[in-house]
Amino acid sequence: MANLVFIPAPDLPPPPGQVGIIRWLKLNFFKDTFSSVLTLLGLYFIFWITGPLLSWFILDAVYAGDSAACNAAEGACWSFIRAQIKLFLFGLFPRDLLWRPILAAALLAITFALTATRIIPVLAMVLCWTALVLISYWLFAGGFGLQSVPTTKWGGLMLTLMLSVIGIVTSIPLGILLALGRRSKIGLVSFLSVVFIESIRGIPLVTILFMATILLPLFMAQGTDLSTVFRVQIGIILFSTAYIAEVVRGGLQGIDSGQQEAADALGLSGWKSTALIILPQALANVLSPLIGRCIALLKDTSLVIVVGLLDFLGIAKAAAQSALWLGFEAEAFIFCAAIYWVLCFGLSRYGRSLEQIGVVKKH
Repeated sequence: MANLVFIPAPDLPPPPGQVGIIRWLKLNFFKDTFSSVLTLLGLYFIFWITGPLLSWFILDAVYAGDSAACNAAEGACWSFIRAQIKLFLFGLFPRDLLWRPILAAALLAITFALTATRIIPVLAMVLCWTALVLISYWLFAGGFGLQSVPTTKWGGLMLTLMLSVIGIVTSIPLGILLALGRRSKIGLVSFLSVVFIESIRGIPLVTILFMATILLPLFMAQGTDLSTVFRVQIGIILFSTAYIAEVVRGGLQGIDSGQQEAADALGLSGWKSTALIILPQALANVLSPLIGRCIALLKDTSLVIVVGLLDFLGIAKAAAQSALWLGFEAEAFIFCAAIYWVLCFGLSRYGRSLEQIGVVKKH
């Protein structure tokens, strides 16, 4: 009898409905009757609203021309944004000195790139952000060889970024110190930290801006003249510091007590154990809420309009109310919303990159 050789049959491919895009659609959009109905209703709504929006945004929009051409058209007037772009970005900053805020923006982008990839150590990161703040303020204000520009000329996206970056870079270290002060075993330090944090958190930012603008000069020496921008910047820093302190305190409370005990066993002093062991772990644990506070601070700068400063949103509203371009508020606010979204998304991705670097280093 001949030897029989078993030859297995080749594997059959899976059914078409169990793999690929079809399976993904079934699991996410057509899992049951209710999900299928919601999906179909959502598709109908998208189809119903896409046509008019596409016509207004793109097909019937005006990309070049004056306000008369925009009034005669049925779509958006993007020529308004094009004509007022300098005002949106730089406010009333002198045209012949625009290279200074442009250079500051380039330095900001470079600092973001260097610190997001972490090709430099942590101490160098801190020095980079500190240098960015000092150099940017010098470029905006002038002095030391540069022509001085009064703060009344500052505005637009330039002012928003300046208030945000200086507020973030300054309030994070102050918030860390305040969080450590609240957990301090020295009663007076802990009491003063609690009073400051709870007092600031109990007052709206608008009120703090008014207090910084009106009341702060009363506590200054006679003859001292602080610009409105500087006073508002102090108010924003104080407000953000209180909230960041609570975020950091939450991270400190999440550290296991065994970490401190291990540091004590190694003979480390209190400050060394906090700076080298406890605090780095706490900051890594609260990186996401810290980035969230930075994003909130960026958007909160739009409130400075109540004290007379024309930030990005304020300058857009003022430009849309000019006699030449009256009635194009929708285009101005859509442009502002798009820029704010890009900035907030960039901050979010920046925080995500720092989180990923932290995970890689742990492993």
